[in-house]
Amino acid sequence: MNENTFAELAAGYALSALSPSDLLAFDAALAEHPEWEKHVRTEADTVALLADSVAPVAPPAALRDALMARIALTPQTTDAADEEDFAAAGPAPAVTPVRAPSGGMRRRWFTLAASIVAVLALGFGAVTISQQLTRPAAVVALEQIENAADAQSATVPLTDGGEATAHWSSELGEVVIVSDGLPALASDETFELWFVRDGAAVSAGVFDANDGSATALLAGTYQPGDVIAVTVEPDGGSPSGAPTSEPILAIATA
Repeated sequence: MNENTFAELAAGYALSALSPSDLLAFDAALAEHPEWEKHVRTEADTVALLADSVAPVAPPAALRDALMARIALTPQTTDAADEEDFAAAGPAPAVTPVRAPSGGMRRRWFTLAASIVAVLALGFGAVTISQQLTRPAAVVALEQIENAADAQSATVPLTDGGEATAHWSSELGEVVIVSDGLPALASDETFELWFVRDGAAVSAGVFDANDGSATALLAGTYQPGDVIAVTVEPDGGSPSGAPTSEPILAIATA
């Protein structure tokens, strides 16, 4: 799993909405790349902000009654796999731990939760929820950096007339690059981000640009004094873990 796929799944993880197979793959990727945990934190923060920003809304009585009627009619059954698990376990002890819902039960709970969200959305706008939950991690991180007490930024020109700005916060340990006028790449190339510190370059992920524009969050933890650099690398990133070309931009931080 690459970092872009991981970032896309992070929203579903924050909502406990991943399928069992996706959850296994997600956990495995996180164990292999602990530096990607920032995507999990970002999506969890987004969900928390949504919950905190929405005032309680009493749904119309008719909608509430219809929802409760649907809940009452929903079969409270387990999957065949669940029944086999319980049968194999034998008689339950006097005190048993709560077992996590299986894939089928999780899907039913998620469907029920989605129904409740749909009712609440009538009170404050479903479009707003959709926009908040689908915001890219880099955009959310940029907003958090700009609101940080120690937010800093620096801008450098690009060779084709554009410019790139690095936004960072030592307190958050995060950096976001906002660029316009990046060069066009071949289909087998990508942009790669780097933290340059102590004379060595540490990869901070890859990104693509849309018509030369991009907002990219660096993976890993920023350290004061890092130089933020971008190079053009083969698709998927540098095969050696080190830059294979000269940087197209480099921004020093304090």
